[in-house]
Amino acid sequence: MSGKARVAGVIGWPVAHSLSPRLHGYWLQTYGIDGAYVPMPVAPERFAEALRALSALGFAGANVTVPHKESALAGVDEATADARAIGAVNTIVVQKDGRLLGSNTDGFGFLANLKDFLPDWSPCGKVAAILGAGGSAKSIAWTLLSAGASRVLIINRTPERAQDLAKSLGSNATAVRWDQSNPALEECDLLVNSTTLGMRGQPPLEVDLGPLSGDAVVADIVYAPLETDLLVRARARGNPAVDGIGMLLHQARPGFAAWFGREPEVTPEVRAFVLAGQ
Repeated sequence: MSGKARVAGVIGWPVAHSLSPRLHGYWLQTYGIDGAYVPMPVAPERFAEALRALSALGFAGANVTVPHKESALAGVDEATADARAIGAVNTIVVQKDGRLLGSNTDGFGFLANLKDFLPDWSPCGKVAAILGAGGSAKSIAWTLLSAGASRVLIINRTPERAQDLAKSLGSNATAVRWDQSNPALEECDLLVNSTTLGMRGQPPLEVDLGPLSGDAVVADIVYAPLETDLLVRARARGNPAVDGIGMLLHQARPGFAAWFGREPEVTPEVRAFVLAGQ
């Protein structure tokens, strides 16, 4: 690293668990880029202050992770249409004039990961069922609808949250109670788990895959473990299954390209390297 190095990082609280420094560090070394990507643990009460410091410290930008994504939308000078629609920012670019541009690349990462697994699959005209009603659910749902999905079904244990999310997404989104999910799954072409259920150390995800058609795609954004019980059960019945690590890798691409001037590739080697850091 020289005095001309470009610097970016990830802001979160906590941030020690983040795989982003390992991922960006791999790309920086692979492409021989004079730069660094650092973890930045920032408490919520210091977040606005930290955000303003990015430009003053000469940072090229930063990723933003929990619990700051919504606060980042309010804190940037300008936000892309996707970030405004989703209500959260996960990628910030410091522009030449010092202003902060925020975007949300989670949905991009999800679709790019699907494309890796199923190159010929398209959301156009498809019905997607999403388990959960949090920030990831909204990012994925909004991106699928923007890409041409005919309908998105939001399935959540708290009906009010599902209703609020569906309402924010427009007329092509419908809230479904968790205990009434079977009829919804019968008509879906894509089932996505956007919750933490099934993650290592979390309760299991209890959902009946019986109503799914044999060619419905099953995707899980959980990547610890990489092969969740949901994916194991989907593969056992012959459904195409998509694991979650690729979403993390692909959502990082736009930020890396903006900060370091090189479009990075998601390869089997980078997948294996990042997973080894868990």
